[in-house]
Formats: sequence, C-alpha cells, structure tokens
Amino acid sequence: MIFSLRKEEILIDILVRLPAKSLVRFLCTCKSWSDLVGSSSFVSTHLHRNITKHAHVHLLCLHHPNVRRQVNPDDPYVTQEFQWSLFPNETFEECSKLSHPLGSTEHYGIYGSSNGLVCISDEILNFDSPILMWNPSVRKFRTAPTSTNINLKFAYVALQFGFHHAVNDYKVVRMMRTNKDALAVEVYSLRTDSWKMIEAIPPWLKCTWQHHRGTFFNGVAYHIIQKGPIFSIMSFDSGSEEFEEFIAPDAVCSSWGLCIDVYNDQICLLSGFYGCEDEGLDKIDL
Repeated sequence: MIFSLRKEEILIDILVRLPAKSLVRFLCTCKSWSDLVGSSSFVSTHLHRNITKHAHVHLLCLHHPNVRRQVNPDDPYVTQEFQWSLFPNETFEECSKLSHPLGSTEHYGIYGSSNGLVCISDEILNFDSPILMWNPSVRKFRTAPTSTNINLKFAYVALQFGFHHAVNDYKVVRMMRTNKDALAVEVYSLRTDSWKMIEAIPPWLKCTWQHHRGTFFNGVAYHIIQKGPIFSIMSFDSGSEEFEEFIAPDAVCSSWGLCIDVYNDQICLLSGFYGCEDEGLDKIDL
C-alpha cells in the first residue's frame, strides 16, 4: 500500500511538470492516468506550480503571417488574413500556429485571459454576441449559453473575463447600456455554465456608466465612469456581487486616450497620446 502511494506521488510529481498540451495526450494512455490528470486536485496542483514558477508561459498573438514585415502599403501580406499563434514568453519565437475556434479571425477580440483560458467575442459587441472560453494550448473551447435574462436591445456592451480565487471559478462580467441609459449587469459562471442578472445596481452607476475600456483583476471588474468633469473608478466583485466607487486623481481631466488596466499586479489608470512632433504638428505653449 505504501509502495503504491509512493508510485502515485512520483507519477504526479512528473506529470505536473509537463505543459497542458502534453498532458492531453496522456488522457488516452489508460483510465487511471485519465482520471488522475482530469481530477480537480491535479488540475489545481498543476496550475499552482506553473503560476508559482512562471512555467510554460506563452503569449497569444493575432498577427500577419509575416511577423517581421515592414510597414508598406504595397506589401502583399497586408491583404492576407491575420492568424493566431502562440509565442514562448522567453524567446518570442513562434512555436504553434492556431486555428480560430470558430474558423475565422475577422471581427473578433480578446476580452481577458487567465490560467491558459482566453475569452473571445465579437470585436464590436452586442447583447447577443457569442462568447467563447478558449484554451489554445489544447485547442478546446466552450461557448457560453445565450442569456434568457435580456429582453432589451443594448447600444453599448462591455465584457471582462477572469478567474476568481475566492470562489474558485472563472467569471465573465457583461455590462450593457441602452441609448436611454438603462443599465444591466450579468455574470456568467464557467462552473455552473449559466448567467445571473445582477439586480442590486447602485443609483450612482445607472446614470453615469460610459463605454470606456475596462479590465478584470482578481475576480473584480473595473470600469471608468464619468460625472461631468469628475472621473471615478467603478469596481464590481464577481464573487460577492458588490459594487464600489473610487474617485480618480485630480490629474485625470479628460477621457481621451484614458483606459484602466493591470500593471505589476496593480490597477492603473493609463493615458495614451501622441506627441505633436510625432504627428508632424507644431507644438504651442499655452
């Protein structure tokens, strides 16, 4: 019995060091290996090790077939379709070309990634846009079911995706607003494969949410909202389903080029702009 347990420990210690692509092949080796690799405890152990040691990290890129092409309007690659590829984080040498899970790369965007899963949907979002959770390493995906909570057509839709450690679940947060400022917030759970409409929306959010780019970090969705000249950060915890508001620094006075993102495990407000000299314009001191 002790020897048998020792053998399993050694096997687990070997398998957790392998990338997901290799583990998928072992699912067909025998039933005991398939049960082991597919167990929730092994998945958690494998994931924790890779995150801690930053092992098997890849970048998912949408690019022209010729990655190193020069910017030239006469370049024949300009008219070709983009393609998805995986690049190792250390070398950035293309290691695997991917086929989009729906067979097309046009008009699709990435709305978050976590632990090897990528959330993909339409580049221009609508309330009925298909939402896919895709694992490009093993080329498997799941499509979120159509929500039955919505009976309005929304003009603006925002989407965030990520993992919530406290509830051990992957979440998609979808915020929608009509032209008449009616607001709806839905949360999709990968574990239950279902949507939930959030009923308790604070009054300050119903009339102030704008279609600014948001982000997702540690199970919380973040958005920029604006009340006249004042900017705030709205947070929504996809686990506790609670909203919070944080006033942005006084230096934030314009929404042009403003976005919120994650940098060095912290939420940051970023402002992107081009210098006048870069655009061939004159610079005038006021």
